[in-house]
Amino acid sequence: MAEKYSHPVTLFTGQWADLPLETVAKHAADWGYDGLELACWGDHFDPWLASESDDYIKEKRELLKRYNLEVFAISNHLKGQAVCDNPIDFRHKAIVGPKVWGDGDQEGVRQRAAEEMKRSAIAARKLGVDTVVGFTGSSIWQYVAMFPPVGQDVIDAGYEDFATRWNPILDVFDSEGVRFAHEVHPSEIAYDYWTTVKSLEAIDHRAAFGLNWDPSHMVWQGLDPVAFILDFADRIYHVDCKDTRMRMGNGRNGIMGSHGAWADPRRGWDFVSTGRGDVPWEDAFRALNAIGYTGPISVEWEDAGMDRLHGAKHAVEFVRSLLWEVPTSAFDAAFSSE
Repeated sequence: MAEKYSHPVTLFTGQWADLPLETVAKHAADWGYDGLELACWGDHFDPWLASESDDYIKEKRELLKRYNLEVFAISNHLKGQAVCDNPIDFRHKAIVGPKVWGDGDQEGVRQRAAEEMKRSAIAARKLGVDTVVGFTGSSIWQYVAMFPPVGQDVIDAGYEDFATRWNPILDVFDSEGVRFAHEVHPSEIAYDYWTTVKSLEAIDHRAAFGLNWDPSHMVWQGLDPVAFILDFADRIYHVDCKDTRMRMGNGRNGIMGSHGAWADPRRGWDFVSTGRGDVPWEDAFRALNAIGYTGPISVEWEDAGMDRLHGAKHAVEFVRSLLWEVPTSAFDAAFSSE
């Protein structure tokens, strides 16, 4: 009898978008993944086409079916980033694509990015999934060091800008019955514990906006990723598994990264393949079970020191080793004489 697991394990395709989706699907199936978290770039998933064409949706479903893969979420981090960012510059041109970039006018880019996020909700519903994962961008991330001095009015205006830009997007999510799972991440409006609290307050805790739990960004900031699960239990809409290894013990390496390239040993931390860093995975999965999370566990593979074909294969094996079935009765029930 095949072993049962508490959650399906999927592969986020964002770091594989240089490959055709069919190639990624074949790899994922061979490695034993249950499905894919489709990235909205490369040829993997186009929200504009998907929102307009039933044939496009049918084509994607048939491709996944050929490899016995499911889809539980789509992800549009890159376009979500441009919704609130200030400034919009060469970095965005490299990631948002020509449709959103257009003539490069900053406000025009933000508006077209917002439109694509609305399309993402429509496309998700047509595909049959209820979660879109992504970023929000931030007009105030540039002030994170708070020097030159920044007044509280500027910070408050940043959260107001987020609410003003994202509430209309979330209206579409509500109308489609789809949820947005924001990845708490540096450069976003919610990048740590307290900025997550502020962001939820800014949109009046509306249900359409939740969180993608990715512990890799919490570990290097010194946050407790398990406590985060418990404190935001009603907002954990999706889970991405990425790991971080800290290298802070020599008194030289710092958490800001020193502008070092990934895998440079002078960095204070690096992303590593799931299971090879400092994330307390077993405690985290136990906490996810405790809050009643039943969704997918999605492997987001990033490791500058490991070939991805090796890393993704071993990541699914590691994750599965911790996804045992939860018991249906208390272990001490056996002591009862009744």
